[in-house]
Amino acid sequence: MVLPYVILRTIVQPPSLLCLFQNVCKPAEDTRPPPTLQEIRQKIESYNSRENDCLSMKLSEDGTYTGFIKVHLKLRRPVTVPAGIRPQSIYDAIKEVNLAATTDKRTSFYLPLDAIKQLHISSTTTVNEVIQGLLKKFMVVDNPQKFALFKQIHKDGQVLSQKLSVADCPLYLRLLAGPDTDVLSFVLKENETGEVEWDDFSIPELQNFLTILEKEEQDKIQQVQKKYDKFRQKLEEALRESQGKPG
Repeated sequence: MVLPYVILRTIVQPPSLLCLFQNVCKPAEDTRPPPTLQEIRQKIESYNSRENDCLSMKLSEDGTYTGFIKVHLKLRRPVTVPAGIRPQSIYDAIKEVNLAATTDKRTSFYLPLDAIKQLHISSTTTVNEVIQGLLKKFMVVDNPQKFALFKQIHKDGQVLSQKLSVADCPLYLRLLAGPDTDVLSFVLKENETGEVEWDDFSIPELQNFLTILEKEEQDKIQQVQKKYDKFRQKLEEALRESQGKPG
């Protein structure tokens, strides 16, 4: 099923743009030695015995293996896509048709917040390739370096988020954690470094940011005005009631 795009002008008020550049996490580090072929086989057998959604992993003779991961999309900024292009069909995916290359026109959309995309990958597929694959599926033409893949670990009632290196292999992490997404999940977010690199954004993106900021400003002004209008109304009612009472 192809997830729909949500056009910018019809989206409900997005989260404040001023709060989008604060999600900074340290890259993941794994100092464990690589598993042997026998260990991989045992882990895959254990994984498949607990997998209930027919998304089992398959081991190849060369020691590599394939399987599925699910990625939550939590992008709070609009993405750039080709203008006037239909969603990718199954035929396009099989034939690897690059619809984005058929036009130079661009527009910006909000992708559905917290949508989930399932990917079939191999044990050698890197984080960088996962990001590029996700962007291609949604025909996003933004620079892949603007995005980052995070792993979320659920432990003791807390959710710990950790940014993955572009060279990490998500399927290996999935194998180690098991099939339960309540234990480990993957999330695609904006790649925040703590400093906003405005030069990395295109002119349409910057114009969209200005539009969002102006809308946020107007909404805040209206909220304050409504608050004080309501307060003024109550004061005037109280004054009328006190003046109408006999002295």
